Amino acid sequence: MVFKMKKTKIAFAICGSFCNMENSISELKKLVKKYDILPIISFNVAKMDTRFGTAAETRKKIESICSKKIIDSIEGAEPIGPKNMADALVVCPCTGNTLAKIVNAITDTPVTMAVKSMLRIQRPILICFASNDGLGASAQNLAKARNTKNIFFVPMAKDDPINKPNSLVADFSKLSENLESILE
Repeated sequence: MVFKMKKTKIAFAICGSFCNMENSISELKKLVKKYDILPIISFNVAKMDTRFGTAAETRKKIESICSKKIIDSIEGAEPIGPKNMADALVVCPCTGNTLAKIVNAITDTPVTMAVKSMLRIQRPILICFASNDGLGASAQNLAKARNTKNIFFVPMAKDDPINKPNSLVADFSKLSENLESILE
């Protein structure tokens, strides 16, 4: 008798820090080799064309990498927790706006619903933060989130201290090792 090992299921939510989209996609490509990935995108990622690419191109790229249809609605994200659709959730990149919504229990996007759904069943959330205002008004939300059970952060640093003194960006290359750590 041959037993197949089931891959760990990871929900991977992408928000609209468009300048970090390639970093996020690059990490997604690495994770899909080891985990069963359930892709989720914010409303902005689903509809906005930017200088970094079109919404259609981004969607096509993500669905191709994951070999799954993207969850892009609040209704689609709601059952993730209660139906045990994922063992953990990665939010990469997580914008300052999304983090503010998470810590203030505002559930008005597929990503914030996925977070709420996973916290409901006490599963770990790994946030890969990216914000030009991380050390400004968003700093209070970082502090609140760091004090919330089951929310973890990929290490971050200033990305341009001279031109953007309040900017913080996660070290995307540390995502995989941090994910392994929270799964333990």
